[in-house]
This record gives sequence, C-alpha cells and structure tokens, in this order.
Amino acid sequence: MEFDKEFLGKLLEQAMENPRLRQNFDLRTSSADTSQRMLNALQPQTEVPIHRHEKTS
Repeated sequence: MEFDKEFLGKLLEQAMENPRLRQNFDLRTSSADTSQRMLNALQPQTEVPIHRHEKTS
C-alpha cells in the first residue's frame, strides 16, 4: 500500500475533527491478523500518555 499526500491529508483532517486530535488507520489485512499495525495521525496538542503493556511480548 502506498500513502500519498491526499490519503495523509484526509487522515489528518479526520484527526482534526476528533476531540482527542488523533486518528488511526488499521494496516491489518484481515480480522485473523492479531498484530497491532496501524498508522497514527497526531495533531499538535494531542496528549499521548506514556504506558506499557506488561503481559505482552
């Protein structure tokens, strides 16, 4: 998959409309894929708390 300026622009617009100022795009190809692959669009002033998942590899 290729990400062009139009795609990224739309994703950033969605992030601006989101109260949390962020939007993600799922990169998985099927529901059977249990990975966490996504593209995250973050606007200035969004808050991303530091956290970790202790029971995962």
